[in-house]
Amino acid sequence: MTRLRRRIAAILAASFCEQSKAGWKPAIQMPKLEPIIERLNAVRAELEALLADVPEERWQQRPRTGTWSVAEVVAHLTMVEETITGGTAKQLSKPPRPVPFWKRLHIPLRVVEWRWPRRESPIPLDAMRLADKAVMLSKFAAARRASLALLEANRDRDLSQYRAPHPFLGSLNYYDWYRLMVSHEIRHSKQIREIIQSFRK
Repeated sequence: MTRLRRRIAAILAASFCEQSKAGWKPAIQMPKLEPIIERLNAVRAELEALLADVPEERWQQRPRTGTWSVAEVVAHLTMVEETITGGTAKQLSKPPRPVPFWKRLHIPLRVVEWRWPRRESPIPLDAMRLADKAVMLSKFAAARRASLALLEANRDRDLSQYRAPHPFLGSLNYYDWYRLMVSHEIRHSKQIREIIQSFRK
């Protein structure tokens, strides 16, 4: 049995040497982008259906004092997506920095989908972004196209090697940042549904 093991080890070593000489490199198992992209598309389709039910005259109307209008929610979502995608592009232009395991721990992303407790966004809302429904939806769609284009352009890179801190959740790799985008959109879809329901009372 010992001789057989040695023989197998010798064959494997010789095979590896030949493959190395030929320029062969071991395949890296990349996390799959498809589930993330599918969720981005599915959640956005549901949100677009919700937004289609908002009449132009209600677009910038707040349901009550101290709350956001649908326009403000869409402006916020657009700003967050642009920030994430811009930050991702910037980080991917540099080599990844190693992060200790304990610093990679973070709060589960699904908590972002909860409407309670409500937290103030770390990205202040830019009132200059408020405009007619068609204009804002066009910019909203453009931000998503940029996100998908960036993911597609980096399909062959391991985005888990790149990280950035979230102010509430902790350190996230860039697959997690786009999973977060899904959960964030689900959270605000619930908010938009609440606004629409308030108009029907």
